[in-house]
Amino acid sequence: MRLVVGLGNPGPNYARTRHNVGWFVVDEVARRWGAAWRREGKDAEVAEVRIGPAPGTRVLLVKPLTFMNAAGRAVGPLVTFYKLGGDALLVVQDDLDSPFGLLKFRLGGRHGGQNGVRDILRVLGTDAFPRLKVGISRPPAGWNPADWVLSRWREEEADTLAELVRLGANAVEAWATLGLAEAQGRFNGTDLRPKADPPAPAAEAPPQETV
Repeated sequence: MRLVVGLGNPGPNYARTRHNVGWFVVDEVARRWGAAWRREGKDAEVAEVRIGPAPGTRVLLVKPLTFMNAAGRAVGPLVTFYKLGGDALLVVQDDLDSPFGLLKFRLGGRHGGQNGVRDILRVLGTDAFPRLKVGISRPPAGWNPADWVLSRWREEEADTLAELVRLGANAVEAWATLGLAEAQGRFNGTDLRPKADPPAPAAEAPPQETV
């Protein structure tokens, strides 16, 4: 059994915000494998999938319904019930410190200001589990970070966001079936930012006439 937690906030007011990109990724995994979401207690929605060739790897996708700051309240009981170690838990999160378009796995470490991760660390009492960080960039000048993460994606970001979510779902599947090291090798170089045009070659000096 693998547990994949997509971080986000419940309710229509938050559905298309930057903070909910973890939900976008687990929704895409569930869609691909034809899984329906169901309520698990009062604190989570879950969808069970089997990823890969039959019989497949059993993966429980989780969307906490506690709001971000209390995500650990949804995750802790599931980790306990299924008797999972940290290597069987993956948290998919938005990351302010990664530019929009970057995707990377990280094992352990501090929460970096992400309050859902902060609460999961508090409840589990360990940081020994991997996260899949989806870059949303730092806010523009004049924006409060709390307002930025709760802002809606702009129309001009839609194509990059869709591709980032698609690759994020691929990354989740690779982690579940191939393990963290292989998934890191495949996806930690993901960078969808526009590439700068290479500099134009310097013009060659005209040939000098000989006398």
